Amino acid sequence: MMNGEDNGEVDRVRVSVIIPTLNEADNLRFVLSAIPDIVEEVLIVDGGSTDGTVDEARRLRPDVRIIEELRPGKGRALRTGFEEATGDILVMIDADGSMDPREIPAMVAVLESGADVVKGSRFLQGAGTDDMGWLRRSGNAGLRLLVRALFGGRYSDLCYGYMAFWRDVLPAFEGDAPGFEVETFLNVRALAAGLRIAEVPSFERNRISGESHLNTFRDGWRVLKTIFRERQLTARSRWGQGVPRPTPARHAELTIDLTDSSSERVKVLELRPSSAELVDQAAVGSSQRGSGTDSGNA
Repeated sequence: MMNGEDNGEVDRVRVSVIIPTLNEADNLRFVLSAIPDIVEEVLIVDGGSTDGTVDEARRLRPDVRIIEELRPGKGRALRTGFEEATGDILVMIDADGSMDPREIPAMVAVLESGADVVKGSRFLQGAGTDDMGWLRRSGNAGLRLLVRALFGGRYSDLCYGYMAFWRDVLPAFEGDAPGFEVETFLNVRALAAGLRIAEVPSFERNRISGESHLNTFRDGWRVLKTIFRERQLTARSRWGQGVPRPTPARHAELTIDLTDSSSERVKVLELRPSSAELVDQAAVGSSQRGSGTDSGNA
């Protein structure tokens, strides 16, 4: 969790967690209490909860930052959180208890090992889900294959919103995705920008309490429209404004084995570039994280 500096000193990489909420008071008792110590900033982006969500968040974690976002939609809440967060690494996680905050250290470790974006997958070895019936599972698979055909990459899971990334890749995510389609939007933008993407196993549990705000058919249609819209944008511009690098940017899939208890190091099993390469314009972003220059997270 340290960044080296030229003067021999080290600075701790700051991790911010962004949690969109709408009437999630009962679920926050699990989510906030399970956030690991490596997280220095927790942001609750609340959409006008009426069940005491904000008060409960402050009771459970007095240092929590509360941000009000009354415009509807998960995507808008996350966008606001990204803008307000101060960390070097931004983690997005749901408030319903379906995602385990104790998986955050594994994501951070992979980012520090060289990835630009890390996303949880429910379909890798060691992962799973208690909250996906055959209809959603089939839809996810079909949309994933469509993204592979249109953008490349080898995602094993597309519509899952447990993600972490370095702050300096945010320019690649500029755009409009106000609802649940935001997860697919971020994933295809990462591919189009040639970012180094890693997937790690994640287990999705059932929502602890309350009703889900997801509508399978409505939100599935929005995801489909987002995929084709982003494909049109990519075809016109070839994504000239990604995260620039001094060398051809490649999408790479890093498959991570977190089951080896004999080692505390994350094992990278595969690093496979896709056939599509996007040549960027200048040497900033993740290349500077690796070189230790005075920019971004250095």
